[in-house]
Amino acid sequence: MGLKPDGKTPNMKLFDMHKAPNPRRVRIFLAEKGISLPMEQVDIQAGDNLKPHYLAINPRGVLPTLLLDDGSILDESMAICRYFEMVQPEPNLFGRDPLEAAQVEQWQRRMEFDGMYNIAAAFRNGQPAYAGRAQPGAGPETAQIPALAARGAMLAAAWLDGLEARLEGRDYLAATRFTVADITAFVCIDFARWIGLRAGEAHPNILAYHARIKARPSSQA
Repeated sequence: MGLKPDGKTPNMKLFDMHKAPNPRRVRIFLAEKGISLPMEQVDIQAGDNLKPHYLAINPRGVLPTLLLDDGSILDESMAICRYFEMVQPEPNLFGRDPLEAAQVEQWQRRMEFDGMYNIAAAFRNGQPAYAGRAQPGAGPETAQIPALAARGAMLAAAWLDGLEARLEGRDYLAATRFTVADITAFVCIDFARWIGLRAGEAHPNILAYHARIKARPSSQA
């Protein structure tokens, strides 16, 4: 699959939800690459991801989903980003050498497991709109567990403090330049607000970091 000179992708579509954190990560990544492709909005909160039309495209019922030229799909955010990293290597966002690539992967995963996972647990186990849907996608009905919401909030707060420590004296999270790890960190900082967790006076490094990333045009994708 090649890109047209204008950065557009032929015969592809990204199924997206504008407010959701995982689709946002992909949109920011694509914006950094200068890649544009058609997008179709799917409202998770309204349950549109569980309707027959969407399940016929992706039986897992998750977002984002990239529909490829040949009809196959990719439906994990980082898998989609890695695909486009291989299609269009510059600007490099996954690491230029073995050590940098490993460091980017390490911090990317920490942001997912320590940050996004726990924020999502707090959100989906605590929001009435997700009653019976505490886990994303089209799996079996999953009851909310208030204790998991409380635990997720507690662990997410610890993640935020750890991120503050990591950013001491640093402009970027994993390397001396912007990488995909910064995309995930930035999105997680905003996602944390959904559970009432915000960087404040105790997090000057995060506040400065967030402002730096928000100043990038891609942050508005």
